[in-house]
Amino acid sequence: MDVLVTGGTGFVGANLVRELLAEGQTVRVLARPGGDRRALEGCMVEIVEGDLLDRDSLVRAVRGARRVYHVAADYRLWAADPSALFRANVDGTRHVLEAAAAAGVERIVYTSTVGALGIPEDGTPGDERTPVSLVDMVGPYKASKFLAEEVAREYAARGVPVIIVNPSAPVGPWDVKPTPTGQMIVDFLRGKMVASLDTGLNVVHVRDVARGHILAGERGRVGERYVLGHQNVSLLEIFRVLARLTGIPAPRFRVPYAVAWLAAAGMEGVARLTGTPPSVSLTAVRMARKRMYFSPARAVQELGLPQTPVEEALRDAVEWFLSRGYVRRPSARSRAA
Repeated sequence: MDVLVTGGTGFVGANLVRELLAEGQTVRVLARPGGDRRALEGCMVEIVEGDLLDRDSLVRAVRGARRVYHVAADYRLWAADPSALFRANVDGTRHVLEAAAAAGVERIVYTSTVGALGIPEDGTPGDERTPVSLVDMVGPYKASKFLAEEVAREYAARGVPVIIVNPSAPVGPWDVKPTPTGQMIVDFLRGKMVASLDTGLNVVHVRDVARGHILAGERGRVGERYVLGHQNVSLLEIFRVLARLTGIPAPRFRVPYAVAWLAAAGMEGVARLTGTPPSVSLTAVRMARKRMYFSPARAVQELGLPQTPVEEALRDAVEWFLSRGYVRRPSARSRAA
């Protein structure tokens, strides 16, 4: 067995699996029993059922693997029980690294997020060296990923061959249970994006993120981290690109931060009563207060990270969501409206 991918049924993981298979690698995927496996459609992989909190299943999963890509995470910006994110993302990472180290795996690539990195106060893009601490983390997801990175560095300091990658906002195909960025694209296609916020993201094609994982496993330095991103664009710019691609008008109005905060607070109040996730969480609004701009220069220089144009990434995402029936293709009449 060449590689194990945890989180191979998710967005980034499924694209990584496809890149590995295209290279002729044999791939094993850790998947929860009864979990959604639509993202692996057509992929010839070995499935090992287990869970990040089940040490025995992880021992079985890593057995014989030369390389491990630990992509799995609990990626939610709102949870009725936030402690679940820390169990999956922090304890789960420790369990995976523990099992991989005991099995003598040659290389381990841990998938973090740019959300665990610092953002300079002067508005310039952040990078792997920007100072940051736990108190800077907005919401339990970011905090849990920050702490999980500390676990990864702890194991690297012990001599375990761990490399950390920090994807920005990937877009593209196989976003089966749409990520927040993917859901934003779906909502735009449905005509629900009538306003925007004054914020921005670093957008990258998910295929480049997948390639970045493989390159990190081949060329990355143990204990180092690499931003897997591409272009910094404002939210309004993203909507304008989507408008050019689809003919659907971009939002014309900008929602003040205070209004967005109050709306999200109301939605979270309802969510706590019903247990149904809010359409917009307070964490998402608080994150949007800063532009999430980052530099992928180190990954480009040291790893050879590809840089697919953002318009192509958004076009591929739109085509995939349309082809899979997430929304009907807009008619000429609706585009002209």
